Amino acid sequence: MFVIAGTYLQRENTHYVVTTDGLYKKTGILSRDVQRIDFGKVQNTSYSQGFFGSQFGYGNVDVSTAGGSGIEMQFRSAPEPREVQELINKRVKGSRGEPTTESGETKRDVLDEILVELKAIRSTLDERQGTTGATSVTTSTTGTAADDRSPGEDDTSHTDLVSGDQSEKSSPGDRESDGER
Repeated sequence: MFVIAGTYLQRENTHYVVTTDGLYKKTGILSRDVQRIDFGKVQNTSYSQGFFGSQFGYGNVDVSTAGGSGIEMQFRSAPEPREVQELINKRVKGSRGEPTTESGETKRDVLDEILVELKAIRSTLDERQGTTGATSVTTSTTGTAADDRSPGEDDTSHTDLVSGDQSEKSSPGDRESDGER
């Protein structure tokens, strides 16, 4: 009976924290024990889920450090262990000088998200224009699609996705011709 109660109390009084500075494991019932690992020392992270863990969304996240022997810290029964591992990896990259946002995302992550959004916008615009890809416009490295048009094609027949001020962008039906200005 005491073993079950002790195990329960230990589990309930163990907290795992991922901050911008490092990883913390706080344990203790009557006294407090705090273990800290700086992101600069993290060498490897991994996670594992058993059958029930994968069904109910929990598992273990293991953290190994440089110079350490084996696993230095284990987040036991962590909710969504894959997401915890990804968060730790993003923070580790940030501590090693890779540019990150406040949420810990690298520039590459942000650019990938922007690319997905731009593809969705392009798809929506193509659907609205009723095109099937025969007159699709691609964005060149300069950020405009003018070079990809056929000779003699009118600029008002396309909606270009370019970086910069979005207030100047409008659909072909919203543009004024030179005679209406």
